[in-house]
Amino acid sequence: MLNIKDPRWREISWEQAFKAASPTVADVLERALAGRDLNFDDGLALCGATDDDLLAVIKIANELRRRAVGDRVTYVVNRNLNFTNVCIVGCAFCGFSRGPNSPDAYFHSTESLLAKCVEGVERGATEVCIQGGLPRDLDGTYYANLLRAIKLRLPDLHLHAYSPMEIVYGVEKTGMDLQGYLRTLKEAGLGSIPGTAAEILDDKVREVLSPNKLKVRQWVDVIRTAHELGIPSTSTMMYGHAELPDDWVRHLLLLREIQKDTGGFTEFVPLGFIHSQTRLFRTGRARAGSSFAEHLLVHALARLLLNGHIKNIQVSWVKLGFEGALACLEAGANDFGGTLMEESISKSAGSNFGESVSPGELRALIRTIGRTPAERTTAYKIRRVFEHADADELLPLERMAAHTEKSIPFGQAEY
Repeated sequence: MLNIKDPRWREISWEQAFKAASPTVADVLERALAGRDLNFDDGLALCGATDDDLLAVIKIANELRRRAVGDRVTYVVNRNLNFTNVCIVGCAFCGFSRGPNSPDAYFHSTESLLAKCVEGVERGATEVCIQGGLPRDLDGTYYANLLRAIKLRLPDLHLHAYSPMEIVYGVEKTGMDLQGYLRTLKEAGLGSIPGTAAEILDDKVREVLSPNKLKVRQWVDVIRTAHELGIPSTSTMMYGHAELPDDWVRHLLLLREIQKDTGGFTEFVPLGFIHSQTRLFRTGRARAGSSFAEHLLVHALARLLLNGHIKNIQVSWVKLGFEGALACLEAGANDFGGTLMEESISKSAGSNFGESVSPGELRALIRTIGRTPAERTTAYKIRRVFEHADADELLPLERMAAHTEKSIPFGQAEY
């Protein structure tokens, strides 16, 4: 078994790995290298990869990454705004939400959120990511009013806000139709939406995770309508809980189908399940997250199935830790996500990988794998390429050491 601390797997070339693969997996990878779209059966074959086959999958995904976007690793300087943790939905995988009478429930005032935005901009942020719980008594105009307030104060700040679940809730609260509601948000300053609340896009799995949450059809309707209105979105998948590998493949192929029609996804973000503080895990309905091998496999699978359609694959350092994120950047991913400045949702579920990372720390981390850091906008326009290190680039050594101690052997992939 190779461990995350052991660099030997990283030193093998994609050509060497490809030659060692089994005929079945090599055939699939050969078609991927030729730029052909892989189908459901191809995806399943890749999901079953172990040992030499798994290494080949990872290495070919990384080569496709290099061909698609080169050797830059991008990141965005952003700030998270989780405006409330009060929520009526009751997702079993969530450790973030609270009832309205909980002693640690909160709903931040608009003025306090504006202050956080101003602080973020002063620290270099070009984006705020706005999400929160769904309080029972939420005013239907709240989402648009918050956007207007921020834009009035900070007109150049990009507002990346509101998951499809929040948008459906806004439609319900206002009585507006979906297209009209999204137009209202766009006119209020909405720049893009996070493609969260996707979890696994299969209603049977979603019934286990959160029976009260929006259905697949609703998630797809919000995303397609947003894209039609010129509102781009990210796309995500939560893995490592009650799903199976075939669910990954169906999920990714659905995203690919949407992207072929709309072109509105800016990136795909695999989100590993953080289990320890969730009801889903405590009641025995989910496994304890993913192994290191599974993290690598999911990121590689995303690159292979989305190749030619969604070119940016982002790592979630909050969920993976820095060492895990760096490893996945060598398994097909190309984006390090954001600085966040404040992160509550993963932390509440049991993640202990931190709430913030500075741009200099991100750049220093990126250089450890021999790649070039570049700051981007939300829409992946490059703001600055950092060809050479500067004085701000310092590794977060204490957090890296803590993360590495939790690493999982390469061969332990359990579904």
